[in-house]
Parts: sequence; C-alpha cells; structure tokens
Amino acid sequence: MRSKDDASARAMTLSTSSSPTLTKLDDETRRLVRLAAIVTVLDEPAIRASLTEAVGHIRPVWVEELLLQTYLFAGFPRSLNAMREWRRASGREAEEEPTGDVGDRDALAAWREAGERTCERVYGQSYARLRHNIRDLHPELDDWMILEGYGKVLSRPGLDLQRRELCIVAACAAARQDRQLHSHLRGALNVGVAEPVVDDTIDELASLLPADRVTAVRLLWARVKGK
Repeated sequence: MRSKDDASARAMTLSTSSSPTLTKLDDETRRLVRLAAIVTVLDEPAIRASLTEAVGHIRPVWVEELLLQTYLFAGFPRSLNAMREWRRASGREAEEEPTGDVGDRDALAAWREAGERTCERVYGQSYARLRHNIRDLHPELDDWMILEGYGKVLSRPGLDLQRRELCIVAACAAARQDRQLHSHLRGALNVGVAEPVVDDTIDELASLLPADRVTAVRLLWARVKGK
C-alpha cells in the first residue's frame, strides 16, 4: 500500500509542463480523436468495434486516459461501459494506480494547484474571466472544475495536453456542446496544437457526424481562427 506521502508526491508530478507543439495529426492520434467522438455518442456495438480496432494501433495508456476523461464530457455511464469493452477487447487488467486519498489535504492541494495551471494553459487570457463566470454559476462548480476536471483528470501524465484537447474537441463536436467546443478549439491552440492539426481533426470527424453538424463545427472553427 502506498503512503500518503507517496500519493501526494505523485499528484505533484501531474503533467502540466509545456510540451512541443503538435504539428501533425499522425495515424495514432487520428485514431484516438475518432475514438473520442465514438465513445461520446455512438452505441455499444460501435464502441466495441472501435475499441477492438484500437488494439495494436493506439498505445493502451492513451486509450485508458481517453476513457477516464470521457466521464467529464459524456458522463460516468459511457465511461464505465467503454472501459468495460476495452478490458474485454484488450485483455488488459487495470493497473493499481491510486492518485491519492480524497481526504488527503496534501493530495487535494496538489490536484488543485495542477488544475489551476492546466486550466490557465487551456484558457490563456480568458482564464480569469472563466473562473469568475463559473463561480457566478455556483462556487462548487468552479471548485469541481479545477480540482476534479483540470486537476485530478486532465493533468494526469498518461496523455499529453495537446492530444487531450483534441479529444475534447472531438467529444464536444459529437455531443453538440458548442459553448465548450468553442473554448476547447481555442484551448487546443493555446496549448500548442497547430491550426492544420485541428483542421485535420475536424476532417476526420466528417465520416462520423451528420453533414450539417460538420458544417456547424467548421463554421465555429473558422470564427475561432479569425479572432
């Protein structure tokens, strides 16, 4: 069993440092962003087939990090069901990797600090306004967004923030969550994704989403690029 000191130390190593700019949508990342859209909105047979196809083509840690973060954008039921299908398809057992006791003040402080750094990277100059607006909705939502969303989940080290943002773009595009899509299209640029990579990501979604939806996503992306 790991001590609280071990858990706190691990939380402090969460991935919030700068990474090289992502300048190409390589095949592995292309498959990952497609999977993000599929697990967000499609049915279980489609999810099962896509996760089976992912075996040997997407590194397992990327798949598992995607499925973990799916609960933030599509809810626990989809995340749980997709992880179940992944266990069956991959034959991999879950590794015991505790991220710290939720009652451990040191771990909570580390997650919150990491969450603030990650959220500020994503939102850039809009970060302070975001925090103000979310607090106005409800202070708990602001705290959960930072602690649980950006800290405990999106700052995990298994998947870089650029690819996380592309997966969030895919999920929000598929789920028709345009307010969040706008933010994360901008966020992808803020964390170092090159514009052509976002172009290619949207093109990749064209075979999964209705034509009118793809048109709407492209129009929104054009507005983001035009700012």
